[in-house]
Amino acid sequence: MPRAMAWTSRLITIAVLIALIGCFTGAQANYRRPTRVGVSCCKEVSKGTIPATIKLMGYKHQNALSPCVDAIIFYTEKEKLCSDPKATWIKNRLNGLKKIVD
Repeated sequence: MPRAMAWTSRLITIAVLIALIGCFTGAQANYRRPTRVGVSCCKEVSKGTIPATIKLMGYKHQNALSPCVDAIIFYTEKEKLCSDPKATWIKNRLNGLKKIVD
């Protein structure tokens, strides 16, 4: 093979490699990882009653889907309280409260 053809073949190979590297680099720059969503749910519940002195703003029922457990989430102005939906006092405490829908 003549030297001119060998140089041409090498130049074409190098050009193809540079083009491929450019494609992969460009694709990586446009790729965005999905945002992580933290799990914000009740992972355990309390059977204890919530004192009447604590003002509740509303409630939501949370279904069990690991790592979350079956719970009634009571909302106050500052926090969420996770309660056992099977506790005997729950029905009375739900009366008059607004059900919060996501």
